[in-house]
Amino acid sequence: MDTRKELKTLLWMVVVFAAVFFMPVSNEAFRVAVDATLDLARWYAREHVVLCLLPAFFIAGIIAVFVSQASVLKYFGANAKKWLSYTVAAVSGGILAVCSCTILPLFTSIYKRGAGLGPAVAFLYSGPAISILSIILTARILGFEMGLARVIGAILFSIIIGLAMSSIFRKEENEKQEQQMNIVPPPEKRPVWQTSFHFFTFMLILVFANWGAPAASDKGAWSFIFANKWYITGVFALMLCWSLVRILKLKASLVLSAALVTLLSAFGADMFIENQKFVPLVPMIVGIGALSLILAFDKRDEENRDWLMSSWGFAKQIVPLLAIGVVTAGFLLGSTHDTTSIPGVIPNSWIEWAVGGNSLLSNFLASFTGAFMYFATLTEVPIIQGLLASGMGNGPALALLLAGPSLSLPNMLVIHGVMGTKKTVAYVALVIIMATTAGYVFGNFIA
Repeated sequence: MDTRKELKTLLWMVVVFAAVFFMPVSNEAFRVAVDATLDLARWYAREHVVLCLLPAFFIAGIIAVFVSQASVLKYFGANAKKWLSYTVAAVSGGILAVCSCTILPLFTSIYKRGAGLGPAVAFLYSGPAISILSIILTARILGFEMGLARVIGAILFSIIIGLAMSSIFRKEENEKQEQQMNIVPPPEKRPVWQTSFHFFTFMLILVFANWGAPAASDKGAWSFIFANKWYITGVFALMLCWSLVRILKLKASLVLSAALVTLLSAFGADMFIENQKFVPLVPMIVGIGALSLILAFDKRDEENRDWLMSSWGFAKQIVPLLAIGVVTAGFLLGSTHDTTSIPGVIPNSWIEWAVGGNSLLSNFLASFTGAFMYFATLTEVPIIQGLLASGMGNGPALALLLAGPSLSLPNMLVIHGVMGTKKTVAYVALVIIMATTAGYVFGNFIA
């Protein structure tokens, strides 16, 4: 009998028993924190799993299966030209409208395909931080200075953090460079334009399906797109059907049947579901499910089934860690979304008090707290608007904007599983330190 293993089992049993035995169920703060945990988990499941994560897993699968290793190594590899790899990483983030969790399958995919640590981390940071939509919303609601400072800071951060990570772990990167110099990628199976078309069609479905609501006073293009976003998403869905038939060579009859079933589910959901917010979830689930079935039983091309299995692999790796992170974040920091604000074990008043003024401490606390909180795409702006009204300084507000959207507790857990403890700690520390510094400088400049 392994004594250590048995003692470890006993210790876990004692810990769980003690946690249940001493659980302060009659304490009001504890009960409110539990409510916040359940509220955040429910909101995350409703708002992000179907429309964000499901498409993101399939996009990550496209990168893993259809994007050639030669392309990944050319633009993100350890031997790629730095100006090219970091520019592509920053620009890639600018065209995405994703949160710190939706970027994870994409980051995991390019990192496992051989991307250098620096460019991969630059992409990981830039994805949620340099979203064009979030920058525009920041400038409109929080002021032009804040919007300009955010875009400059985010672009510089993605490059500097990537370069710093590459330098810190230089030995490992040098080994990767040597290994990749001897790699002879196999010839591409199809023209680059076909893979790009398939990839960007799925990406545009993700972007427009999650297009955020405009400001109340906005009557321009943003408002027009929001009002018609499901028609636009539908057009890209039809383009995806064409891609599935002509590029992936799936049976046209099966793809057409799946498209008709998805369309009928949309009309059915519109007729029978009272809450219009949930209507788009039905056709997305039906469409993803139908695509999965077609890929699972396709016998024409083994790559098609590999696409499904790769997407499923990312889901198995990421979803459990995200669930643990969301529950923990909700219990500790509360649930803040839309018009809902439920405090966690750590009272919101403590956070508001800690981030007032523009001291180094207040900027550090803002960036540190933001790094562990979960911000959905575009929700950070109204949240910070409320904190500014409660006395938050401009410097800490920028620090929160630069650290919060790109990091979260769920995000950290997944990154740890991909990169390991040392790299994760270094990445989180760099983001917090740079956000603190930028907030402090910006606060003094505004003052």
